[in-house]
Amino acid sequence: MALWDQLKDRVRDMSANTKTQVGKFKNKDFAKASMAMCALIAAADGHIDAEERRKTAGFISSNDVLSVFSASELLEHFNFYSSKLESDYDFGKVEAIATIGKLKSKPDAARAVISVGIIIGGADGNFDDDEKKAVREACNAVGIAPSEFDL
Repeated sequence: MALWDQLKDRVRDMSANTKTQVGKFKNKDFAKASMAMCALIAAADGHIDAEERRKTAGFISSNDVLSVFSASELLEHFNFYSSKLESDYDFGKVEAIATIGKLKSKPDAARAVISVGIIIGGADGNFDDDEKKAVREACNAVGIAPSEFDL
């Protein structure tokens, strides 16, 4: 089986498992952390352009994993963190990572947010090095070894 097929199968399995996990953590902190993660992935290369923002917002609205939340609530949080990253990437990144870090005492919820980031990063078929770095930083913020996610 080709590497790409293996990756697609793994993301599909992760998506199914993540949806189950996300359903367990249906609360405002989790919603904010998952959208901070999405914004970090969209801006992983140091900026977020309108097309990345639009595609990520579309993915958030239609993704089965996140369907346990109101799409409008998720988009509000995503737009908040995206705007912070757009206006000042470094400070926006600090705020997004701090939001994710609030889940440090809830490792299962933190793992689910990390999984959401990986799913978003791989949604376009290319989980690039910048996106992997953003996910590793989120892992570090919640005290989870990136190697748990093969990063």
